[in-house]
Amino acid sequence: MRKWGPLIAVCLGTFMLLIDVTIVIVAMPDMAGDLDASFADLQWVLDAYTLALAAVLLAAGNLADRLGRRAVFVGGTLVFTAASVLCALAPDTATLIAARTVQGLGAAAMFATTLALLGHAYQGRDRGLAIGVWGAVSGAAAAVGPIAGGLLTQHLGWEWIFLVNLPIGLLTVVMALRVLDESHGDRAARLDVPGLVTFTAAAGLVTYGLIRAGAEGWGDATVLTVLVVGAVALAAFVAAEHRAAHPMLELGLFRSPAFSVIMLGGALAQFAAFSCFPQISVWLQSFLGYGPVATGLTLLPMAATAFVVSGLAGRLLHDVHPRGPVGVGIVLIGAGSLLLTLVDADSGRWILVPGLVTIGVGVGLAMPQIAGVALGSVPPHRAGMAGGALNTFRQLGFALGIAIAGVVFRSTVEGRLDGTQGIADPQAAAEAVGSGAAPAIVAAAPPGSRDTIHAAIGDAFAAGLDRVFVVCGTVGVIAGLLVLVVVRPTRPRTVPAPAPAPAQQPEPSDAV
Repeated sequence: MRKWGPLIAVCLGTFMLLIDVTIVIVAMPDMAGDLDASFADLQWVLDAYTLALAAVLLAAGNLADRLGRRAVFVGGTLVFTAASVLCALAPDTATLIAARTVQGLGAAAMFATTLALLGHAYQGRDRGLAIGVWGAVSGAAAAVGPIAGGLLTQHLGWEWIFLVNLPIGLLTVVMALRVLDESHGDRAARLDVPGLVTFTAAAGLVTYGLIRAGAEGWGDATVLTVLVVGAVALAAFVAAEHRAAHPMLELGLFRSPAFSVIMLGGALAQFAAFSCFPQISVWLQSFLGYGPVATGLTLLPMAATAFVVSGLAGRLLHDVHPRGPVGVGIVLIGAGSLLLTLVDADSGRWILVPGLVTIGVGVGLAMPQIAGVALGSVPPHRAGMAGGALNTFRQLGFALGIAIAGVVFRSTVEGRLDGTQGIADPQAAAEAVGSGAAPAIVAAAPPGSRDTIHAAIGDAFAAGLDRVFVVCGTVGVIAGLLVLVVVRPTRPRTVPAPAPAPAQQPEPSDAV
């Protein structure tokens, strides 16, 4: 137990923080019903966690180097666990979104330290085995999330997708204090406060602007103002990083076309693979009438395929330069999203399987290998920063993808419902459809027009899904082709061993 105790402690925390990305998706319709949540509210329940995680990930690694990685890991776990309880007790969506933000901050502190802790605890063959187990657990979190969310939501209530973190979090803290040794990195490095503040502002404002645009339209004054201020904050971040003695992200790395493209590819792969899931979940539950468990099982083929392919790729492709698997994998993610356009108003859930399996193959090929491309495109002493940047871009890709997919879906549904007899306010109807309230719209209609309205909503829902799938598919194919064209196998694959130093090493998994 003493030998493998550090691995168990780190894997428990990693599993808990990564499963919370996907476990929420299946519970969204129940949350909307209990909390009277709007479509935009549901997007923020997902994005608040991911944005907070992305915004402070690099800074958390820097802080861990100075204060101690075990201390930051334990502190982050306590914050994450306490915020999970607040999520479960939230009386309204504002409180839930705030608690999810705090959850994301705790998750960033945990995620930034996991591989550095393992690198310090193990050497040689044991280190390789520990990293492999950690990667498998990370991948399993994505696969288990929809099923766990469905089981807990259907049999105990959506609150339990958060309450289950309480015993796991406390066990993780106890084990970490007992079996993990403290370690540090560069204790002289200063925290890049201007970079942290401007980056967080830019990411948050742009996401808010996109989500609000879905509800109010692109001509809304607040939308335009927020997006402009977000662009100014991004410019301020660039200026701050140029001036910083110890920048959170060294902008000189982007002079390498391969590094720039792999950061973009990581973000767009997340966008293409996962940003359509909220709409699929709502469609399965509110329109087709499936429960949370059946919905989780429907989404399982993607994550399960990714998990299997990831393991096989690690064994069979270890002598292949990662450019090929990454580029082809992202193209397959896009192709799978395009296969999902087979859905129409009369489709059942099994029409999703070919597309989901294809996406899973792409995720399994690309995500574990993408770290090798990122590390191979920078000098060895910048490996930690490159890994942290990749994780940050991937989380941002997911957050922005959720927002953009929401805009596309909502505007398409509203356009299709405009002029439908019995629907006086297509904007409000589109909002209700997106939040899972389609049955309520039909039930509230006069008896003689219910069949017509049900059919119209079905057509609008299918059209909205189709447009989202096309956007995701196009993004994925373009991103994959960019990787294949720009990233060149100029030298043999050399992925540095993960550690003991930088706290921001990348994860070798297909986790979200």
